[in-house]
Order: sequence, then structure tokens, then C-alpha cells
Amino acid sequence: MPKSITGKLLLWRLRHLKNSQFVLILSILVGIGSGLAAVVLKNTLYYTNYFLTNGFSYHGLYYLYLIFPVAGIILTILFVRYIVKDNISHGVSKVLYSISKNNSRIRPHNTITSLIACTLTLGFGGSVGPEAPVVLSGSAIGSNLGRLFRLDYKTTTLLIACGAAGAISGIFQAPIAGAIFAIEILMLDLTMATLIPLLIATVTASLIGFLLMGNEVLFSFTLTNPFILKHIPFFILLGIFAGLISVYFIRGSIAVDALLKKLRLPFRVTIAGITLGAIIFAYPSLFGEGYTVLKSVINGQGGVIGNPDLFGAFKENHWMFLVIIFGFIFLKVVAMAVTQGSGGIGGTFAPALFVGAISGYFFASFMNYLFGLSLSQANFALTGMAGVMAGVMMAPLTAIFLIAEITGGYLLLTPLILVSAIAYLTTHFFESHSIYSRQLAARKELITHDKDKAALFFMNLKQLIETNFAPVSPGATLRELVRVVAGASRNIFPVIDPDGKFYGIVMLDDIRQIMFEQSLYDVTLVKDLMTVPDCSISPDDPMDTVIHLFQRNERYNIPVLKDGKYLGFISRAKLFSQYREMLRKFSED
Repeated sequence: MPKSITGKLLLWRLRHLKNSQFVLILSILVGIGSGLAAVVLKNTLYYTNYFLTNGFSYHGLYYLYLIFPVAGIILTILFVRYIVKDNISHGVSKVLYSISKNNSRIRPHNTITSLIACTLTLGFGGSVGPEAPVVLSGSAIGSNLGRLFRLDYKTTTLLIACGAAGAISGIFQAPIAGAIFAIEILMLDLTMATLIPLLIATVTASLIGFLLMGNEVLFSFTLTNPFILKHIPFFILLGIFAGLISVYFIRGSIAVDALLKKLRLPFRVTIAGITLGAIIFAYPSLFGEGYTVLKSVINGQGGVIGNPDLFGAFKENHWMFLVIIFGFIFLKVVAMAVTQGSGGIGGTFAPALFVGAISGYFFASFMNYLFGLSLSQANFALTGMAGVMAGVMMAPLTAIFLIAEITGGYLLLTPLILVSAIAYLTTHFFESHSIYSRQLAARKELITHDKDKAALFFMNLKQLIETNFAPVSPGATLRELVRVVAGASRNIFPVIDPDGKFYGIVMLDDIRQIMFEQSLYDVTLVKDLMTVPDCSISPDDPMDTVIHLFQRNERYNIPVLKDGKYLGFISRAKLFSQYREMLRKFSED
């Protein structure tokens, strides 16, 4: 054991603490770290934005709103390219990728670089959210603590989840939503062994935020209007509407991002800058994450949405005002995608909340104007937030409890559940995966809650290939084959040529009766004795395909071929033995 401080800690821990106890201690440390990350990001964003925009008014200085977001994106690109020299975009997707394909390892620099890059993008007015970068930062803290103390994959993954949950809890002071976020988004299993550390991390992060900043959270709202039972049909319709908006959010943002990625960097930034500047000129409320504007809208001040110089004459007309609001919903997604696709760093969490709130406000206003109703715009905006969040992130429970916690109570619990569930089902009808996991799932790089699929996902096909089979040439005689059999330890003999091309197999049981017929030794060739297997495996085949292949056939060994070349065999016994071991690890409490 090394004599370093880490080595001494490891030795002390092994002697005095059970693994479960040590995980609880680490969950507190991760909660402190992720809570501090949330506080740091809140403050850097606030002071950067305040320094740049202090004294601004929607009635003037629009040219600075055109310049600042582009300047922030350029600074972010330079920071990432020449200082970070690593991809730090799409924070939550990066965390999912590290869990699925990188053994839960996140590079140490992610604890701070994502916060700096987000400050440059969002502080200068980029139309994204701060949550994904701070989730990446918190997750990096958990990952590197796990690596420091040489913990296994499962425990390190739990610490990553604690970091992500703590980040959400710290930035919103919503510990329950933070824990549920880790379970729903990061695909963590819900057991006592995972739930208790998550709750400890989220409460710790929330306390850190409260101690350092009091009640200053990104977004909070006090309910004043009660839930009215007869409005249930309208909440059902809002759920469907929020689900359709979520589909547009997912597909629209991915389409814009893909379009920008086709352009070379200078053209990409130029086009993105012009587009983003034009959108912010029309809707200055899209400058930055927009939580202040969001609170104004929920309070019934929808007039702050658009540029008064452009839309002032139309706001007196109810129907034109609704068109302006709907245009805002459409363009918020474009502004977010342009910011991210051009090289800015930020998340989709805040934009989803923003679009959801405006969608709910639009829906209530539309129904009120159309039918002369008195639907609460605030209540529908809040439930709309939950609906779009549930659809975009495929996380209805996170959406329900986040809105419940940031409003300080559960007065809207029934409509929150209803809208979130319906929005989720509507979105799921069109999209199988969330905005975070869609591209990972397309590349088959996404782990899921399904223990069976998770076990298969982490099995390595190449490590299962057995190569201790004695090969024979198709032109070899029976005499040569008998010599090979005499020195072999297996009862299957692959028939391959000098270039490794696979022709078939010879089974010991098939030649047992003629092995001692010496009259056949020099007149019988291997190619006359071999059989061609009715199936084979490629080293690139997914594990579920290999499992199903063994289940459909009675074979105990199946050859592995790549471009017709022989690599070895996969045995049924070894395959299912490793599968059971993996399943046991994923089923532990």
C-alpha cells in the first residue's frame, strides 16, 4: 500500500468502515461539492450578467443584445478549444455516456471547466440553462472521489448520481426532485442502498445552498390561486398540448443542431450569431436563462415577452398577442439549439421549463379568450412547466416534484400529476427516448433500468471469445487430422486455410468411428468430413443478439467470424456464466 495520504485513508477505511458506511460519508462530501458548484455558478452568472446589462432597458440599447450572446459563444469556443481541449457540451448526455461506455469515469477538469464555459455562454446572454453544466460538475466530483478511493463501478456510479442529484437540489433547493432526477434520468435503480446516499447528498447540497445564499434560488413562486376541480378537462388538454410541444422541442433542437454541425466553424458561428441576434432583438426576454422574465409571465405580466417597439401595437389585440406568444414558444427552441449548436455550453433543463410555462400561459389565455373562462394563467403556466419537462426529459416524477418544491407546497399536485403523465404519454407515442438519451440510444450506448438489458449491455463479447481450438486445413488428410486430435484439448476443430478463412468444423463425435481406419488415412480429406455451422457470430453483434442465437439453437459452441475470417468460438457455458454474474451484480441491494 502506498504511503501517500490517499493510501493511508484507504487503509484506515478498510480497517474501520464497512463499504456502506463509507458510501454515506462520501455522499455527504459529494453533496457539499455539488452544492458549492451550484452556488458558484449562480453567483458567477448573476454578476457577469449584472456587469454586462446593468442599466439596460427593453426600450433601448438593442445592439448590445445582438453583440453579447455572440461574444459569449466565441469566448466559450476559444476556452474549450485552447484551454480545455475536450468536449464538455451536452452535460447530462455526457454523464450518461460515462456511465454507459466509460466505466463511470469523468475527467477531473469537468468539476470546474463546465462552470466556466457556462458562465461565458449564459452570462453573456446565450439562450440556454445552467443546470446541465452544474450536473456535469457535480457528477465529476462523484466520479473522481470514486476513482480516488478505488471504488468499483457500481459504487462510483452511485456517487455520480449523488453529484447530479446534489447539483439539482443545490440550484433549486429541491432535494426530493434532485433524488428523483438521478433515478429517472441517470437510470439508477431504486433500492435502499441507492436511495439513502442520494437523499443525504441532496439534503446536504440544499443546506449548503441555503446557508450561503438563503432563499435565493433560480426560480421560486408562491401559489395564490387554488386548484379548481371543474378545470380538470382543461388540464387534460394541456397535457396533450404540452406533449406535442415536447415533441417539437426534441426534434426541433436536434434538427437545428445537426444542421449547424454541417457548417464549418466560422460560418457556423456567423449564421448562429445572426439568427440568435435576430431572435433576441424580437424577444429580448430570451437573453440568458430568463427565470426573471418567467416569474413575471406566471404573475400575469405576459407583455414582457416581446420587444415593445415591434409588438407594442399588437398587444391590445388578444388574438395577435396569442400569435406573439406562440412565436415565442417556437423561437425559444431555435434560440437554445442555435446557442448549443454553435459551440455554447448550457443545458435544456431551463429552456424546457421556460417553454412549458409559456405554453401553459398560452393555453390558458387561448381558452379564456375563446370561451370566456377564467382559468388561472399562473396555475396553467406552472403545470405546463411540468408537462413539457416531463415530455422533453421523459421524467414525469422529476417534473412533478420539482414544481411542487419550487412552489413551496403540493396544492397543485393533482393537476401536476395529470398533466405530466399525459404529456409523457403523448411524447412517448412519437419519441422513445428523452432529449438527453436519444442520440446515445441510436448508437446503442445507453444503459436502462431493465436489469436484464443492463447486464447484457456491460458484457464484452470479445472477452468471451475462446481460441484454444486446434485448427485444421481443408486439404489435410485424415492422418493429419488424427495427429491434431491426439494433441487437442477440445472436441471441435475449426477448418481454416492459411489466410484464416473459415470453411467449417469437424466434430470429434462425427469422426470417432473412422479414426482408427488406417486404410482411410491418406484418401480421406478434412473437407469431406467437415460440416458447415448453420449460424455464426460477428464480434460486433450486440449481446442480446448472441443470447437469442444460443436460445434458438441447440449449439454449445458457435464460431465467431469477421469478414469470413475465423476468430474463435463463443461457448454457451461461458456466456451464460458471465451473464448470471453480471445480473447478480446489477441485482444487489
